Amino acid sequence: MNHLPLIIKREYLTKVKNRSFIIMTFVSPLIMVALIAVVAYLSQLNNDKDRTISVLDETGVLSDVFENTDHTKYIMLTADTNLETAKELVKSKEDFGLLYIEKSSDTSSIYSSVKFFSDESPSLSIMSSLEDKIEKKLGDEKLRRGGVDVKKIEASETNITIAQETFTGEKTSKIDSYLKLAFGGAAGYLLFMFIIIYGNMIMRSVIEEKTSRIIEVIISSVKPIQLMMGKIIGTSLAGITQFAIWTILGSILVFALTAIFGLSMAELQTPQQEIMNQALQNPDMANEMQLAMQSFFNLPLANLVIAFMFFFIGGYLLYSSLYAAVGAAVDNETDTQQFMMPIIMPLILAVYVGIFTVIEDPHGTVSTVFSFIPFTSPVVMLMRIPFGVPIWQQVLSFGILAGTFVFTVWFAAKIYRVGILMYGKKPSYKELYKWIKY
Repeated sequence: MNHLPLIIKREYLTKVKNRSFIIMTFVSPLIMVALIAVVAYLSQLNNDKDRTISVLDETGVLSDVFENTDHTKYIMLTADTNLETAKELVKSKEDFGLLYIEKSSDTSSIYSSVKFFSDESPSLSIMSSLEDKIEKKLGDEKLRRGGVDVKKIEASETNITIAQETFTGEKTSKIDSYLKLAFGGAAGYLLFMFIIIYGNMIMRSVIEEKTSRIIEVIISSVKPIQLMMGKIIGTSLAGITQFAIWTILGSILVFALTAIFGLSMAELQTPQQEIMNQALQNPDMANEMQLAMQSFFNLPLANLVIAFMFFFIGGYLLYSSLYAAVGAAVDNETDTQQFMMPIIMPLILAVYVGIFTVIEDPHGTVSTVFSFIPFTSPVVMLMRIPFGVPIWQQVLSFGILAGTFVFTVWFAAKIYRVGILMYGKKPSYKELYKWIKY
């Protein structure tokens, strides 16, 4: 008799009715949203801090460079002000700092040095903003004094954007590559985390039943392979349920946070927000944004979604069977460490190959080979597909993955069948090999 549906139902209900599972399902989004709210609030406080910067410019050419913003005010001191006097003035007013541009005694140079005096260390964004303002102005002034027409130089500057197009006439761009990389990276990382979290849940479930001796009663009427598959599928469904609740509840909480407390996720931006806003006002940047939207809709979305579902499920089931086998072979979680490395290493290797190889050459030999190896293909192939992988390669890769899963289930069931009833002895790889031969 096929008891698999009953086992799946039992595993699923046992997981979702567990008190710790329920608590973590509902508390985790609250914790995450609370952390986001705290970071947003602190960022808002930091960005709303008013700063007054006094500028002592002995060169006399930077008077029109420093423009006040919402939270930064510039005060220009007269060029004949003594440096020590300026320092005392700034300290007495408790201003944020003093920017000092020293005039050069050498007629061939405009300035001698640029210094910033303050009681507290200024942020990198503030210093970078000041440096950018000064560099452009002093550079132009140096050219003018050298008899160079700055307007002609600016007119001669040329920005080249190479248009990309396939031989079939399909237009692409660098933004396409960024979007493809983002999708592939997100898909691979999601699979990696799902395997780690819920694979360990399956392993712990097997160990708990084994140590409580309940398994001796269950195994008398259920085939080991049915019990193992029931645990894998039941726990997977519980994981999907938990993930769905996290997504829905997290979205609701974020919406409530922004509506009730007036905290916007935009507050998470650092002081570079000013630079970003200026960049968005650039017509070229607006064109890039439009091109990004076009690139998104040019992605093979249907292929991406279908491939993600197949490789995600196939990869998870493959590794889950190994986690179940490890759980059956040991009596406690401490003894699992010797068997976890061979399981984790292919996943880590797949992530590294995806990051350092697929990005650079998605159709190269290394990327292609690893996208067919079943223990790395779920991650690597998902990262390659956005860059355009022939359907036959996707089908072949998934076929190899499915075949390996069937073999792994048989392999894991052999260990599961014997190990599930073994107690009080720490198994070795040699003993696992003997169990497989039984």
